Amino acid sequence: MTDDLCLRPATELAALVRRREISARELLDTHLDRIERVNPGLNAIVTLDVEGARSAADAADVALAAGEAVGPLHGLPVAHKDTHATGSMRTTWGSPLYANTVPARDELVVSRLRRAGAIRVGKTNVPEFAAGSHTYNPVFGVTHNPYRHELSAGGSSGGAAAALAAGLVPVAEGSDMGGSLRNPAAFCNVVGLRPTPGRVPTWPAPLGWSTLSVQGPMGRTVADVALQLSAIAGPDLRVPISLEEPGARFAAPLPEELTGLRIAWTPDLGGRVTVDPAISAVLMAQLGVFRDLGARVDEDCPDLTDADEVFGTLRAWVFEALHLEKSRTHPEQVKESIRWNAEMGAKLSGPDLARAEMAHTKLYERMVAFFERYDVLLAPTTQVLPFPVELEYPTEIAGVPQENYLEWMRSCTLISPTGCPALSVPGGFTPDGLPVGLQVIGPPRSDRRVLEVGHAFEQATRHGERRPPL
Repeated sequence: MTDDLCLRPATELAALVRRREISARELLDTHLDRIERVNPGLNAIVTLDVEGARSAADAADVALAAGEAVGPLHGLPVAHKDTHATGSMRTTWGSPLYANTVPARDELVVSRLRRAGAIRVGKTNVPEFAAGSHTYNPVFGVTHNPYRHELSAGGSSGGAAAALAAGLVPVAEGSDMGGSLRNPAAFCNVVGLRPTPGRVPTWPAPLGWSTLSVQGPMGRTVADVALQLSAIAGPDLRVPISLEEPGARFAAPLPEELTGLRIAWTPDLGGRVTVDPAISAVLMAQLGVFRDLGARVDEDCPDLTDADEVFGTLRAWVFEALHLEKSRTHPEQVKESIRWNAEMGAKLSGPDLARAEMAHTKLYERMVAFFERYDVLLAPTTQVLPFPVELEYPTEIAGVPQENYLEWMRSCTLISPTGCPALSVPGGFTPDGLPVGLQVIGPPRSDRRVLEVGHAFEQATRHGERRPPL
């Protein structure tokens, strides 16, 4: 019964707590027991506050018994990404430079989850400064994939994805610049949403106008992700790109059919990426599901010309701003990939950035025009299957060399600068049992639509119900 409870959807658990069929304290202790038994083999949760969580759970039960109004996540244990500041709890960013840092206050996504009633249990593992889609760092080590030990859980929200897949927490959050919510969701057979920039405001943020990195929800089901999005979305005047629409609309029930929907499918983003044939085989077999649900599916792809240049230039600019000084001052304590990316940014000129932003604008306009013909675009989330944890990144895909730590993630990085919401939903398994993710991409601000499509597919296939044999 204990393990069954830990693997139930967050929507069910929230309802059980609200009806007082289980207390927040009982739910927490059940998850703490599973963390104690399972986490040592995964290294998904790297900081744990048992007493603080129990105190918060007890307070949640008192509030519910007193008839107080409670939030949508009331009583649900949550773990926060270790790049997101948590007041009075260590936040390391996966770096030895910040190994003992304890922020004074929560950042916005953390405080919104707390306000929604979630119970903070700890922090999830990340790559150093969230750089790269493989979760390891010199502070806490590597996170293993729950579906196969010694394989990567993805990243940079890899600890969050592994914790969800293993039933350590029912909800978790992360961030995504080049695929950090989508990639680990695919590797761990869970759901990750990269929202439209501004949907989930990031504060404080040193580059408040930038749209490249976003924060967003992760869960074991699409409905769980939608529930969490209802709590963390919504405007904040301190964030210049925040969207005015309130988050509450994401809590409405999601449909299970797609009658009349116009879907484009691209197996390789218009020939721009190399994909492992095993992934392509799994996803091609899923297209009939969408037709059975009432949708029309055509093979097509938007014009992603210059998306590589836009992403690479803007990412390098961000890395120069955030990491160059520490990379040069403490080179021995910053991994080489970050130093390389920051030095790329240092070489940029004003005209380089201007050209990138002009290309960025044209890319956005082409995406809007493409989605006048289609409702969503389907694509592989990842180009590779989970790989051995000893590798920093895959150096080749189907015989094609990958020259740096970003190239193998291009199925995600090409989408990041478009401004479009992108959902990774469980898309099936290879014959030897490794998860494959399907990426559902919609026009800008259509976060609700990609959730609806992902949910209908999820309910028809039930791929996400196949939990790891821990």
